[in-house]
Amino acid sequence: MADPSGEAWADALQLYAPLCTFVAVAPRTCEEWWLDVGAMMRLRTQDPRGWQSIDPYDGEEERADDPLFPWLEAPVTPADAERFRPRVRELPRASARSLIVLLGVLGLDITKTSHWEERRPGMERRADVILSRFPAGSRFYSNVGWKGDRPDFYEQGVWGGLDPFSHYGWDAGLIVVNDEEVALLWNFLSI
Repeated sequence: MADPSGEAWADALQLYAPLCTFVAVAPRTCEEWWLDVGAMMRLRTQDPRGWQSIDPYDGEEERADDPLFPWLEAPVTPADAERFRPRVRELPRASARSLIVLLGVLGLDITKTSHWEERRPGMERRADVILSRFPAGSRFYSNVGWKGDRPDFYEQGVWGGLDPFSHYGWDAGLIVVNDEEVALLWNFLSI
């Protein structure tokens, strides 16, 4: 699939419309990409293409009380990056699509999704648009657990423990890293 347009990207983000999901893309400015992730968490970046982002807490009372909300902390220093690194595992690109879709499903469980088979093609089309922004060689990381080398999250869902990054007891996300951009797709309240 070709690099998407801003309009196609905005439509693809509708995958997360009914949920409490944070989506941001930032320019890759540091060799240690965790520092770019931290800048996104602290809302100190903008999409390098000027495309849509999603911040479900923009203007919310929790954010007024805690500018970092919903994140517990954000990596700011190389030492922070070292602490964050073991909190995620690298996921093969072949598995990223099913996780991107799963992050758009209430409860992260397709068996609880009404009309799943009818909705699946549209959800996968949107996931493909999201993936198309990130060229070959991009790397994918997640805090969710899985079994096997190439997990299909439709079949296994989120397996095992995960390491939450937020004030919530359970959150799930995906970090995408390449030479030009870093992306953060994080689901908070649908699990």
